[in-house]
Amino acid sequence: MATLTTNDGVELYYETQGEGPPLVFVTAWSSTLRFFEKNIPDLAEDYQVVAFDHRGHGESERPGHGYRISRLAMDLKELVDHLDLTDVTAVGWSMGAVVLWSHLELFGSDRISKLVCIDQSPKENLVPQDWDQQRCFDVEAFTKLAKDIEYAEEDVFSRMAGRYDSLTLGESGFVDEMVNCSKTAKIELMRDILNLDWRTFLSEIEIPTLVFVGRDSRATPPEESAYVGDQIPNAETVFFDDAGHMLFWENPEQFNEIVRNFTN
Repeated sequence: MATLTTNDGVELYYETQGEGPPLVFVTAWSSTLRFFEKNIPDLAEDYQVVAFDHRGHGESERPGHGYRISRLAMDLKELVDHLDLTDVTAVGWSMGAVVLWSHLELFGSDRISKLVCIDQSPKENLVPQDWDQQRCFDVEAFTKLAKDIEYAEEDVFSRMAGRYDSLTLGESGFVDEMVNCSKTAKIELMRDILNLDWRTFLSEIEIPTLVFVGRDSRATPPEESAYVGDQIPNAETVFFDDAGHMLFWENPEQFNEIVRNFTN
């Protein structure tokens, strides 16, 4: 078990596998590094693969503070610095992509040379391609979600699971992993995510970028994640036609091959 203590005193759990160019996975809201168990062992044959649990998630400590995207970006920086990684390909799924955008905005690309974004919108609470209207996460909807997480959490994540409700991740199930994360982390991070708008920053990203879009995603409308690829100057967008938000799980061989080709 490897851990890092951050500058604000929080113990983060991380794992490393393999040798070679560094490949860092950054997980989604309420998820853990276990969600990449179909990808990490295979990619570790060619890369030094690093994955970690955000504060409040998985095996990491659950403090009462620090549940903002900017703080998660700092946690990532501290891990990369701790391992002295350079020329990193950083892979962010869902909220993980937002953490990477924040990291690049705050700290630049000295250590991260390539970016992979998986199924994430630059602004969560908007109708696809209609950036002046709210979609599902207005104040009322967020308040309901927060109350449901507090008092009916298993029901919330069972509904969210959808096509993934029977997944097994290590010794846990998909829903179990999400429920196990700190309620405070889930509520406060979602509050922060819904107030962030990354549209104007995307065009400032200069490093080579790969954007994955799940056409059947229920979490992020395909138009919104494809918008990310349209706005980043050096981006390539790849659509997975028969996959959803966890396209890397549904089509791991295809996903891993595309990542390999991108990094070569």
